Amino acid sequence: MRVTSYLACAAALTALTLAPTSASARVTRDATARVTRPAAMDDATICAIFDAANTWDIETSEIAVKKGTTKEVRDLAAMFVRDHGNVRTQGRDLVKKLGVTPTPPKDFALAADHEQAMKTLKSTSGKAFDRAYLTHEVSYHKAVIDAMNGTLLPATQNAELKALEVAVAPAFQAHMLAAQRLLDGMGH
Repeated sequence: MRVTSYLACAAALTALTLAPTSASARVTRDATARVTRPAAMDDATICAIFDAANTWDIETSEIAVKKGTTKEVRDLAAMFVRDHGNVRTQGRDLVKKLGVTPTPPKDFALAADHEQAMKTLKSTSGKAFDRAYLTHEVSYHKAVIDAMNGTLLPATQNAELKALEVAVAPAFQAHMLAAQRLLDGMGH
């Protein structure tokens, strides 16, 4: 399953909350609002967002590879590390080819959200960790899909970048559904 760094970045930007609470849902909505109302979204900014988002999902999933309590959670996390690593490489290769200098947004508040997500995952263990990780991944991938369709794809000017975004969209849907299936299997 191939995923691109472009879609993954949007995910990290929009859904870096972990706890399966109403506060978590509120933070995810707030993060999504930050992505869906950009001041000036150009291809260089989109490339920076995508690279960061792939990196962030790799980092959260690397924790789950080590701390997941079931083989299914660890295997899902390993797949996300592999897929987002491949996508990040594709994105970086395209950036080089196009001669684009990725430029992060001036107010990249989601970097702080990612730091908090990492702290939460590092400090959680057992079944609570599995639930936090899976909840994060479901909302993360949903936010990527929403951000890509509503903001990033419409703002993308370069045809190759846009084609990459379109090509990986089904993988994001598959990632979200796979995490949701495991989460649903955990019960309450």
